[in-house]
Amino acid sequence: MLQVNNLTFQYKKQPILKDINFSVKTGEHFAIIGESGSGKSTLLKLLYGTYDLNEGQIFWKDKEILGPKHNLIVGPEFMKYVAQEFDLMPFITVAENIGAFLSNFYPDEKQARIKELLEVVELQSYANTKAKELSGGQKQRVAIAKAIAKQPEVLLLDEPFSHIDNFKKQSLRRSLFKYLKEKHITCIVATHDKDDVLSFSDQMIVLHDAKIMAKGTPEQLYKNPQNKLIASFFDEFNDIENYGIVYANQLKLVENSNLKATVKHAYFKGSYYLIEADLNGKMVFFESDIDLDKKLNICLSVLK
Repeated sequence: MLQVNNLTFQYKKQPILKDINFSVKTGEHFAIIGESGSGKSTLLKLLYGTYDLNEGQIFWKDKEILGPKHNLIVGPEFMKYVAQEFDLMPFITVAENIGAFLSNFYPDEKQARIKELLEVVELQSYANTKAKELSGGQKQRVAIAKAIAKQPEVLLLDEPFSHIDNFKKQSLRRSLFKYLKEKHITCIVATHDKDDVLSFSDQMIVLHDAKIMAKGTPEQLYKNPQNKLIASFFDEFNDIENYGIVYANQLKLVENSNLKATVKHAYFKGSYYLIEADLNGKMVFFESDIDLDKKLNICLSVLK
């Protein structure tokens, strides 16, 4: 497994990460979430050996991952890291980029592998397109395919779908994470998008103020958010006196209750309306199957 022990790192005087401890089992999918500047990308780079630790150790199985003071080439052979800047060769094709590190001694196997990975990232029709002609989202997909071409033991992904539009994002997530599970590739994802986490991660940590604020399964953290920051990652939420954190989908319209509010605005969300209402001078949000008129007086109930 991947083992992180008492990791501490700082660029100058202010710690970026402090006393970080966690482990990731072989083949497990692990998510790192947190606000911008919380250290998500830095932690991935430390796992890859990009920087030297101030304190602590990182192990993959029985091998310690060390930084540039100990290695001329950054990054262990068994690990691949896909950053938000894509390391592609612009003047060769998508297929050639994906197969750049595959052996030419077995041309049939190489072409079969490239074809397989083109299907995983859903770029079959772009196989012969030069990388410089691709959009940002397409380049991101090529970078992912290139990283898994030689089937690494560990894959590090930094905001892996940030450049990919919603037309492709959902199916691409399913295709990629299913493939990684089938191949028993350990995957660690740094993300700000809950849809990268909820359905696909086995474990996750929340970074805040240089430390791990919380860890657990996505279901555990979603159902029992320790604070507003964690709740805000997952969904619209309210902080209601005597009830604590209540997601918008847990606040329901009823005929009679002690929670009396006035509708202020309705936002169409496709399958439902997100209603903004005034509850004793405080704005709350809840979901409704129907649109509600402004200034309508209503009663709400908390369903947990």
